Amino acid sequence: MSKRVEDFQSFRKKMNERILSADNRAIKRFFGVDTLTYEPGKLDEKTKEMLGLVASMVLRCDDCVAYHIMQCKESGVTDDEMFEIFSVALTVGGSIVIPHLRRAVSFLDEYNEQKIIVK
Repeated sequence: MSKRVEDFQSFRKKMNERILSADNRAIKRFFGVDTLTYEPGKLDEKTKEMLGLVASMVLRCDDCVAYHIMQCKESGVTDDEMFEIFSVALTVGGSIVIPHLRRAVSFLDEYNEQKIIVK
């Protein structure tokens, strides 16, 4: 089994701590805005995470895709819903999204497998 999910979470946590420890006001504010954006408002958290996943796939950011897959799953998005999200991203972004779709599905499978093992 790949450790991609575990490695991603560990690296993200380590680097976020390092970045925020620099005590740069602009960076801290941006991180704060990012956090606030995904809080429930007129749209619920699940919907916002699904939107974030589509945008991340279209922008072709594999780290963002991985993060939003985890957040979507934690928000209760089913695998069937994930594939609908993937189809929206593919339609909006075109064929250039296909390699990111492959990595997204691989990450989703690894995430699901890890969750099964942990339970």
